[in-house]
Amino acid sequence: MNKYRIGLIGLGGMAQSHIRWLAAEGRFDVIAVSDVNEEALAGVGDQLGIQTDKRYADFVRLIADPDVDAVVSVTPNHVHAAIMQACLEAGKPFLGEKPFTRVFEEAAPLLALYERRPSAGMIGFSYRYTPAFRYARELLREGKLGKVRSFSIQYLQSWGAASHDTPYIWRFNKDITGTGTLGDLGSHMIDLARFLFGEFRELSAQLETLIPERPDPATGGMVRIEVDDFVSFQARMADGAVGIFQSSRNAIGSGNQHEASIYGDAGTLHASTLNPDQLIWIREEAPGQLARAVIDVPERCKVSQYADFLAMLDGAAPDGLPGFMDGYRNQEVLDAIIRSNAEKRTVSLSL
Repeated sequence: MNKYRIGLIGLGGMAQSHIRWLAAEGRFDVIAVSDVNEEALAGVGDQLGIQTDKRYADFVRLIADPDVDAVVSVTPNHVHAAIMQACLEAGKPFLGEKPFTRVFEEAAPLLALYERRPSAGMIGFSYRYTPAFRYARELLREGKLGKVRSFSIQYLQSWGAASHDTPYIWRFNKDITGTGTLGDLGSHMIDLARFLFGEFRELSAQLETLIPERPDPATGGMVRIEVDDFVSFQARMADGAVGIFQSSRNAIGSGNQHEASIYGDAGTLHASTLNPDQLIWIREEAPGQLARAVIDVPERCKVSQYADFLAMLDGAAPDGLPGFMDGYRNQEVLDAIIRSNAEKRTVSLSL
């Protein structure tokens, strides 16, 4: 089997995870790297034994490199659009980070370009590869829960809580991120809902900045925060199911708690990143008689993100792979949430 030569853009902390995941598949070679940070470029370049002429300060040059078969981008939000644009223009397959773009205004021109020059693209909605979520999707498709009436999805972390004295970092910079918790964690909630239930029909949202100032390590002063710490919204899906969503980086005791509860006529399913290899299934065996079972996820649902990326590069179309249009649709929902909060109204989405 042939190997794919990868150009890796963005060499911060998450890059090390992607390097491990790429290596685990056995068919990727990272042959070029790019970062604006010279120290990171030299360090990761040395770590991977990258030739000096394949270490790029400018990601456009990496994307244009004819030796690079495909691009993996692990960058902050403000360069997502430019990297995808360069990949589409070069006809180069890519795996890009979420959210799709910093703001929706950057997404619309990308869609126009994609429609003119489509290229294989994957967006990093990594929780589609949580086994419990994949098995829940399978059971829903098989009708095991009957008609789904409602659901709840939440994604909670604690690192931004007041007691943690979290300093001002790029994730609180609106010019870089566009939003706060919404784009960071909320985009995963939106994608999970689309993965399980399909498209959004309408929603009503609330965004809050719980901690208005954070200390800047560079200056010692306080910086006013312009992005959200907390997001909640309720939505109606295209199939009629209604859902409640909440996300916060200020939830003490929640390390990385992304979970869904699904309520159907034939029972209830609970799935969580806290127990990724099992589901909780509650059903009525007879009127008033509940049975609660912990179900092990079958091996077929244990698929890695990079296995699907590899399949995409091989020309396959794996079921559930989060592609370019999944990223675009996700950004539409993010934009609807922002508008709903600003205008204090329910926003409808085109189906």
